[in-house]
Amino acid sequence: MASPTSLLKRLLVGRPFRSDRLQHTLLPKRIALPVFASDALSSVAYAPDEILLTLSIAGASAYFFSPWIALAVVVVMLTVVASYRQNVHAYPSGGGDYEVATVNLGPRFGVGVASALLVDYVLTVAVSVSSGVANLGSVVPFVATHKVLIAVIAVVLLTAMNLRGLRESGNLFAIPTYGFVIVIVGMLLTGVVRVFVLGHDLRAPSADLVIQAEHSVSGFALIFLLLRTFSSGCAALTGVEAISNGVPAFKAPKSRNAATTLLLLGTIAVTMLVGIIWLSRLTGLQFVEDPDLQIVSGPEGYVQKTVTTQLGETVFGSGSILLFVVAGATALILFLAANTAFNGFPVLGSILAQDRYLPRQLHTRGDRLAFSNGILFLAVFAIVLIVGFQAEVTKLIQLYIVGVFVSFTFSQAGMIRHWNRHLRTARDPESRRRMVRSRAINTFGMLMTGTVLIIVLATKFLLGAWIAIAAMAVIYVLMLAIRRHYDRVAVELIPDEGRPMLPARNHAIVLVSKLHQPTLRALAYAKATRPDTLTAVTVNVDDKDTRQLQVEWDRRDVAIPLTVIDSPYREITRPILNYVAGVRRESPRDVVTVFIPEYVVGRWWENLLHNQSALRLKGRLLFEPGVMVTSVPWQLASTAGKNLDRLDATLSRGPARGPRMESRGTQPPDVPPVASAPPGESGPTGGGGK
Repeated sequence: MASPTSLLKRLLVGRPFRSDRLQHTLLPKRIALPVFASDALSSVAYAPDEILLTLSIAGASAYFFSPWIALAVVVVMLTVVASYRQNVHAYPSGGGDYEVATVNLGPRFGVGVASALLVDYVLTVAVSVSSGVANLGSVVPFVATHKVLIAVIAVVLLTAMNLRGLRESGNLFAIPTYGFVIVIVGMLLTGVVRVFVLGHDLRAPSADLVIQAEHSVSGFALIFLLLRTFSSGCAALTGVEAISNGVPAFKAPKSRNAATTLLLLGTIAVTMLVGIIWLSRLTGLQFVEDPDLQIVSGPEGYVQKTVTTQLGETVFGSGSILLFVVAGATALILFLAANTAFNGFPVLGSILAQDRYLPRQLHTRGDRLAFSNGILFLAVFAIVLIVGFQAEVTKLIQLYIVGVFVSFTFSQAGMIRHWNRHLRTARDPESRRRMVRSRAINTFGMLMTGTVLIIVLATKFLLGAWIAIAAMAVIYVLMLAIRRHYDRVAVELIPDEGRPMLPARNHAIVLVSKLHQPTLRALAYAKATRPDTLTAVTVNVDDKDTRQLQVEWDRRDVAIPLTVIDSPYREITRPILNYVAGVRRESPRDVVTVFIPEYVVGRWWENLLHNQSALRLKGRLLFEPGVMVTSVPWQLASTAGKNLDRLDATLSRGPARGPRMESRGTQPPDVPPVASAPPGESGPTGGGGK
């Protein structure tokens, strides 16, 4: 019968997939779009908020610049989409920006890009979920008052969904993602028809507010504010790179399908971003950074809602069910936008682990062929950020987009070198024209993203971007340290050219506390290995118990000598270590094999009562050169209910069940059997049962 833990795992994750079913998890374009592009699509739900609230610092008149800021963001987005279409064709293996930078700029640049992407993926989850909670809180007050708890629950649910595998999470997220696009586009079209066709005078709930500037800005200060607004609006570009990292998850032809998905993403995101900003200007919508400070006069008890919620109320009416549809769809897509990171982070982590920059456990696929360890790592770090910043989007957004524009810039620089290298050897005129065109696109992309990166660093460094930069630096140093460790270990493990030297002799030592069944099994197994010498060793921590052991040893006529080590300070570990070291000093070319009887228990709390001495001894003996440690297990009766993969039912499980050892031929003829005795409390390694 399966354990409760296994049943819970099957309930949450599902039945495991065979490795040969990996092809069944590949995604068609219609599913890949919501899986990999939900982040970039959903960013139109908070990028307009950031544009308007940043402009509000200069007062209501500054909203005049919002369409121009949006247009600048659109230019950058289309440039990045066009650039990444070149990337997915040139590097379809899924390394994305990391692979491009590593191959063309060198490993150090690749690690730098990877550290930036890892940080940005974590921030994607934190920002998207926090923004989703904010939108849902606009229409559900309970959510607004418990936003941190709701955000953490959302991350946990997303984690469980992604642990079930790519295809299942993709199918689950497809309907909400497409539903969000339909709802937003439908809202924008309805608003345009009402204004330009029906002649309705639509006024946003915030249109009649009187707001004041936080600071008087002009000249250079105004330019700085516009640049800061532009950098905040560029949050709309986050998630574009996820498609280039996830090319292996597409169905064939992978590169062409990924490029098509990128084009669809850019078209939809640009349309929605421009539409929201334009409709906001038509309806006089206002969105401020600090309502308590900036709103001079307005309706009593006014609560500021998000831009999309205000537009939904303006177009469909405050009591319309469609308003709740808009708010719900926006909140849901923002929750699901984190799925982009849940797919990108584990894949990138797996590639980095394969290249020995991260622990190898991140390269392992779980039961459902997803990179489970990477998914769990991402979830934990995102929850830490959400709790630490209390799910405040305005605070988290300041840390955002630094990493993604670092990766954008280095990726485009790497692509320029890629095309230069291929142009030196290409002879076909058509191929050369295509490469020159691609190089021009990547060059323009590098200039654009590099400029945005400089603007982001200049305008957001003191507002919180330094935290993201510090995190990237820590991860960068950590990954290099992990790589140096793996390289050093690999050098140590290189085999010599000659044949391995056999030890001269093997000295076996069996640790004894009492003469009970586990001890007899260890003695029998040690003798079956045919060592050159075999000695049983006990530590005298209690004279009475030691004398009883010696008497029982002689009475049973055990044909193996028993060595008693005195321990005046009642230690167990140190005397045994000294004894083993003494055997090694006498014969340096020999090996010493230490056999430790060890209980196998079926309940977690039994581990606290048994095997403590054995664990300490094993931990210390493993550091002794020339010493081999062998655990001889003895299954207690409490293991009877455990699922041992249907091992032979006649396997002995200890004193309470199963045939005696001699009936299975494991008891040597000169070691007579003894009656069952209850094991000592501290495990079978300490003398006198201590």
